[in-house]
Amino acid sequence: MAACFPIPKRACALPGIGPYTAAAIAAIAFDRRTMPVDGNIERVVSRLYAVEEPLPQAKPLIQQRAATLLGPSRAGDEESRAGDEESRAGDSAQALMDLGASICTPKKPACVLCPLNEDCLARARGDQETFPRKAPKKSGTLRRGAAFVITRGEELLVRSRPEKGLLGGMTEVPGSDWLAGQDDKAARGQAPALNGVARWHRTEGVVTHVFTHFPLELVVYTAQVAAGTRAPKGMRWVPIATLADEALPNVMRKVIAHGLDT
Repeated sequence: MAACFPIPKRACALPGIGPYTAAAIAAIAFDRRTMPVDGNIERVVSRLYAVEEPLPQAKPLIQQRAATLLGPSRAGDEESRAGDEESRAGDSAQALMDLGASICTPKKPACVLCPLNEDCLARARGDQETFPRKAPKKSGTLRRGAAFVITRGEELLVRSRPEKGLLGGMTEVPGSDWLAGQDDKAARGQAPALNGVARWHRTEGVVTHVFTHFPLELVVYTAQVAAGTRAPKGMRWVPIATLADEALPNVMRKVIAHGLDT
């Protein structure tokens, strides 16, 4: 990764100033001979040199390769001041950033317009869109649970998730824990205690959703209760017509749509 030494050390101690920002300031503001590597430069370099190692492991190599693309110094000019020998670094960094943003794009790069196309190893192979390589995502263990879509006329029973944790503070319908290996009977047993529910109707199929660390399957149960039925503690009734105003995560939008359509 880019080092902080090209700018005063105290700048690196400022909140929010990490290696990339430090290198960007050094190159663009101070013309120091260093290359900040953002996502655009990362893409250009990985294609230009056909870096096979996947991200994030490839970052040090990409940083090293990117440094070779710095513009020429003026060290050969005897009349130049010592600091001028690094005067093109900022131009090089901004040029590569613009190249990645406008030409060497993630999808359908305009290789015919690229000034580096003759030297690009990925273009020569014809697989430039596959760079930078990325390690396959770990899908995690499947978790299962139940969700309960309960209506009172034109109202839906909801609650807020705990502030800390997954989907913190967002709105959801009552449901069971999401656990690996949980069977339907155990999930169904976590239905909210609600007066007036004569029976739970299990809908056909399941709702699926994939989080960053695990996939989820939810069985959806529905029920209707009479007007005047009070919400259990920690829950509330909201008009179905105003659900768009609720902080519903995508998985809950799927659940509600599935339950209300039955």
